[in-house]
Amino acid sequence: MKKLMNSACLALLLSGVPALANDSVLAEIAKPEQWAIQTGDYANTRYSTLDKINKDNVKDLRVAWTFSTGVLRGHEGSPLVIGDIMYVHTPFPNNVYALDLNDNGKILWRYQPQQDPNVIAVMCCDTVNRGVAYADGLILLHQADTTLVALDAKTGEVKWSVKTGDPAIGETNTATVMPVKDKVIVGVSGGEYGVRGRVTAYSLADGKEVWKAWSTGPDEELLVDPEKTTHLGKPVGKDSSLSSWEGDQWKIGGGTTWGWYSYDPELNLIYYGTGNPSTWNPAQRPGDNKWSMTIMARDADTGVARWFYQMTPHDEWDYDGVNEMILTNQTIDGQERKLLTHFDRNGLAYTLDRESGELLVAEKYDPAVNWTTGVDMDPNSETYGRPAVVAEYSTDQNGEDTNTTGVCPAALGTKDQQPAAFSPKTNLFYVPTNHVCMDYEPFRVAYSAGQPYVGATLSMYPAPNSHGGMGNFIAWDNVKGEIKWSIPEQFSVWSGALATAGNVVFYGTLEGYLKAVDAETGDELYKFKTPSGVIGNIMTYEHGGKQYIGVLSGVGGWAGIGLAAGLTNPNDGLGAVGGYASLSQYTELGGQLTVFELPG
Repeated sequence: MKKLMNSACLALLLSGVPALANDSVLAEIAKPEQWAIQTGDYANTRYSTLDKINKDNVKDLRVAWTFSTGVLRGHEGSPLVIGDIMYVHTPFPNNVYALDLNDNGKILWRYQPQQDPNVIAVMCCDTVNRGVAYADGLILLHQADTTLVALDAKTGEVKWSVKTGDPAIGETNTATVMPVKDKVIVGVSGGEYGVRGRVTAYSLADGKEVWKAWSTGPDEELLVDPEKTTHLGKPVGKDSSLSSWEGDQWKIGGGTTWGWYSYDPELNLIYYGTGNPSTWNPAQRPGDNKWSMTIMARDADTGVARWFYQMTPHDEWDYDGVNEMILTNQTIDGQERKLLTHFDRNGLAYTLDRESGELLVAEKYDPAVNWTTGVDMDPNSETYGRPAVVAEYSTDQNGEDTNTTGVCPAALGTKDQQPAAFSPKTNLFYVPTNHVCMDYEPFRVAYSAGQPYVGATLSMYPAPNSHGGMGNFIAWDNVKGEIKWSIPEQFSVWSGALATAGNVVFYGTLEGYLKAVDAETGDELYKFKTPSGVIGNIMTYEHGGKQYIGVLSGVGGWAGIGLAAGLTNPNDGLGAVGGYASLSQYTELGGQLTVFELPG
């Protein structure tokens, strides 16, 4: 019988092997009173062992203090806490503040970069940034204009900076970065501008490029070994990407890397997903379009790929594959496995062996998903690992200039980048989701560097024949592939979740609520409405012997782009403006950090 391991194996995973990873990052992550990396740990679990706030007393939470960021639009990511200092970031222009927790949040230093505001025009879905990183006494920030900067954590002094991309051709950044050993791992945004995706490793010491791995193109640029890099257990073969594109389309093929990264110190592998192929019109790019929409496992030292798994070959709906990879050690059929769990935009939740890339589970995590009947799980089948596409909802089969209606999920996915959490106490994943469907009409579009290369018109709306809302917050069993419980929400749940040893799970809502629920049952234990919609990720830390909960509020992101950018045309914001039009009745723009505590 399939069974999850309910032991301390997760802690073993998180401890890693210090000789194989950046010692400073591992040392800070190991201190539960801190929040030292955006994802909570290298495994991306967003789990805290702090338990002074628990399911018995969380109802007594109150606001301890607040901080205005001075910036409006969407506030994604979260603060970091290293020692007695909290580091807070903002959307464009990507200011960073260092706050003294020993002195009422006194501002120790500010970093206020001077960026060309023209970069805003080529940022797809709001001017968000998902936060800073820490390593070796440095605060690392990847700005919207693709400037990677290393700041002295104590003084804010710029130690080095490097340009990683070119906004003139649509390359921008919205993601955080991940320091690993003596390197920092960096991605790129811009799939809607025909940007060719890649991941680059830079030296932590001086910002020099160490290696670069492209998502599309020839083997030497993908950093693959055609005989040793595998896909579902078989070698990918020579020029596996080139043979899946028509001509040189791969040069503007998308597959951007603007999501989250995780790392296994024992295997020395980094994990991430690639985004949609460009353009959104599938008729213009026949083939599987490898390696867009792909989970990638790469050697942290060299960037050479160990294995790939393409989730949505020849994507027809903009189901980017960039969402987080959550790493756990669990038991399946009596065998302990190193697992990777991924909640994809396409509405399927995948569980894989992260060492070999073996596909173990692929199930829908929202019952509304209808574009596929499911994934072929027979290793002996010619279509092993591929989703079976339902013709009625195939924008490719229906053709250009045809409006394919009722596709679920919408392009923003059953879950976008908002990260899930995992608790080793319950062996459940806590997932913020979108319960949204769409109409999708592809059309012919020409590529021009720096100009939108979308090629589709969308409209979005709540999933029909359901609770009427646009979101759910669910608990997921990654081995059984089933929902344990589900909480309906009026709007998409666009914040990152937090699970704690106090058996409490926290998340935020687009209306602005911070909510706390019972990790076992999903029962609501507490809620508080912050000044603006929450698309930030909940974090926790301890200072002076007291545990705190922190969250950035400031509505925006793709779901809130209408409010954030003042858009009113229902088809603007790649279809989101019309779908979320009523959000303006519940919240307004803002930019504030709210920190909660228990009395006493």
